[in-house]
Amino acid sequence: MILPKLTDIGFKDKTVLVRSDLDVPLKNGRVEDDTRIKECLPTIKYLLDQGAKVILLGHLDRPGGKIVDEFRMLIVAEEINKKLNIKNQIYREKIKNFEAYRLTPNLTLLENLRFYAGEENNNIEFARNLSSLGDFYVNDAFATSHREHASIVGLPKFLSHFAGLHFIDEVEGLSKAIENPKRPLVYLLGGKKLETKLPYIESFSRRADIVLVGGKLIQSPKIKNQNGEFGDKIIWAKLTESGLDISEEFIKEFSKIINEAGTIVWNGPMGKFEDKKSEMGTRKIAEAIAKSLAFKIIGGGDTIAALRKFNLFDKMDYVSTAGGAMLEFLAKGTLPGIEALMKRND
Repeated sequence: MILPKLTDIGFKDKTVLVRSDLDVPLKNGRVEDDTRIKECLPTIKYLLDQGAKVILLGHLDRPGGKIVDEFRMLIVAEEINKKLNIKNQIYREKIKNFEAYRLTPNLTLLENLRFYAGEENNNIEFARNLSSLGDFYVNDAFATSHREHASIVGLPKFLSHFAGLHFIDEVEGLSKAIENPKRPLVYLLGGKKLETKLPYIESFSRRADIVLVGGKLIQSPKIKNQNGEFGDKIIWAKLTESGLDISEEFIKEFSKIINEAGTIVWNGPMGKFEDKKSEMGTRKIAEAIAKSLAFKIIGGGDTIAALRKFNLFDKMDYVSTAGGAMLEFLAKGTLPGIEALMKRND
């Protein structure tokens, strides 16, 4: 896969619209996990060093096409300022019809794109209006690129476009599970987002040598009805009596398989790891993965939170900040956002 890269051209004195992954978790009015903001900084710095003016595009949560004050982007602007060591005061301003926050004369962050119904509806006029703000478009939002939204698939229709540095990093990191992975290839799926993961289990069972399934999602009647449907490649864990963790029997079985793996892909905790009483499954599996000699690919917000809790984040080979986009890319080898970038630059 050859994506158009930032390094292909120069951006001096040009205005670049950068779609970034800025949907960070908030708690008590503060950014609880700044991982995604850290990941977007290399592209921002690169473009500023090139002499470009940068307009950042992003969203927070799901305001449903209307203004919700708690999801304004000011908190993200303040975090970016802090990370870039910018001392300037942040100013509210309007760029054409869009509210924005000016961090420096060359760096601006638009207000939450999901305040506009046209973003999630992929409205072509909304995309056209956005495109009028810049000369080029850069997609650095891999985690949102499974969505056919205006800022993901609409903007590239109007502007010359490129993949951001983090976007390229995600594609290359995750591709290690697709392009000649070291065998055995083991997928480990957990968590509770059944609607996100169930559609991909069959696809993963075709790619992987073994698929291990744990977490709350196995309690669903839909999962129970599918037991055995995909053959003996899939191992479904059993839960403890509380239903909040996988049983010790399956902790041992999964750990043995993990120890023999060549490549591991993990998305979703094994139980309610936030609670001391039900953390053992997730902790023991995370420790087994950390000790494994396999190439370790991890993704999903809850999985990352678990790794941080157990101080194992740095033991992984590649950590994706994507959740649903990671799963879709691993299942299909592409995303709507990738397809939009692959279309010819005019």
